[in-house]
Amino acid sequence: MLIVQKYGGTSVGDLDRIENVANRIAKARDGGDDLVVVVSAMSGETNKLIAFANHFTSNPAKKEMDMLLSSGERVTASLLSIALQSMGYESIAMSGRQAGIITDDTHTYARIESIDPSAMQDAIKKGKIIIVAGFQGINKDGSVTTLGRGGSDLSAVALAGALDADQCEIYSDVDGIYTTDPRIEPKAKKLDTISYDEMLELSSLGAKVLQNRSVELAKKLNVKLFAKSSFSDNEGTLITKESNNMEEVLVSGVVLDKNQARVTLRGVSDRPGIAAEIFTLLAKENINVDMIIQNMGTDGSTNLGFTVPQSEHENAKVLMASFDHDIEGMDFDNKVCKVSVVGVGMKSHAGVAATAFTVLADNNINIQMISTSEIKVSMVIDEKYGELAIRTLHEAYELDK
Repeated sequence: MLIVQKYGGTSVGDLDRIENVANRIAKARDGGDDLVVVVSAMSGETNKLIAFANHFTSNPAKKEMDMLLSSGERVTASLLSIALQSMGYESIAMSGRQAGIITDDTHTYARIESIDPSAMQDAIKKGKIIIVAGFQGINKDGSVTTLGRGGSDLSAVALAGALDADQCEIYSDVDGIYTTDPRIEPKAKKLDTISYDEMLELSSLGAKVLQNRSVELAKKLNVKLFAKSSFSDNEGTLITKESNNMEEVLVSGVVLDKNQARVTLRGVSDRPGIAAEIFTLLAKENINVDMIIQNMGTDGSTNLGFTVPQSEHENAKVLMASFDHDIEGMDFDNKVCKVSVVGVGMKSHAGVAATAFTVLADNNINIQMISTSEIKVSMVIDEKYGELAIRTLHEAYELDK
């Protein structure tokens, strides 16, 4: 089999852990597999490099930052290849450029446009283990670009697609996808299988195991994806196409996102285009708006509520002040959280949302906002009730069974 493996920052956090990864790769190689391994920077390295840049300026040029930050992954790739060579395995480290990864021109958050796998294919034919520096590529001008936080996951999935690999394994310090965060609910169960769409919802709603852009790409390229731990031999969780038996499971997981702030605009002028003006302004400042609720008033005005990331709370407040002539009053609350219920079984089972609302009501938890999709129900509630909500919903849907 041809397997693409990816090891995150905690998995390669120091020299001992790099040696541990080398042993895992050697074991897979001894089993007869061809391997392309994508690595992140050692844990803390990227933040250290950012701090170095900020010593000189709080606003360094993005092109220079890409050149700087891409070095962390190259260090790890080189060290891991050296470790494997010392153990008697033929290995070669490659940068994103050498691996043939071409991106667009967006520095610090580039998108992969194409991959020329010929150099990797040649190395594989020669029996070499390939270690690729993740998170990076080059644009058409030959400048180094990076793919944004979590970009090594994206590198691994894209390479697996380009090489037509049998599977892609994402290794971290977590041994799979759980029904909820085990730190909140110790009864959480590891899932054997989950669909791409469910994983996309979970990752976009706050689950940190897989970066959502990488799951989206895996679905597009039909890459068989595994989430595994580099510290155990557990099977992990398979992320794959939806199947009929997945719909037999009502709910796959519940997730808590504390990075939420609620904005309420009262007495908004009820005129065509006002909502477009508000949300265009937020978009121009790269503020991601999540849930939106609009209530029509009886006096020719409307009330508009929406959520933004907690880190953008103050920025949103400043931007909304520029609409003072169109808005009678504003409320801002950063003491909220979002609780979500996810499962492809919702498509064929009624009453999932009603159960969630009943469970929260029974625990005197007030729901401030609701958003639904075909496989998701999300609710904004007071932050102090977040963990209680997760535990009671987990029990209500019998996810510990």
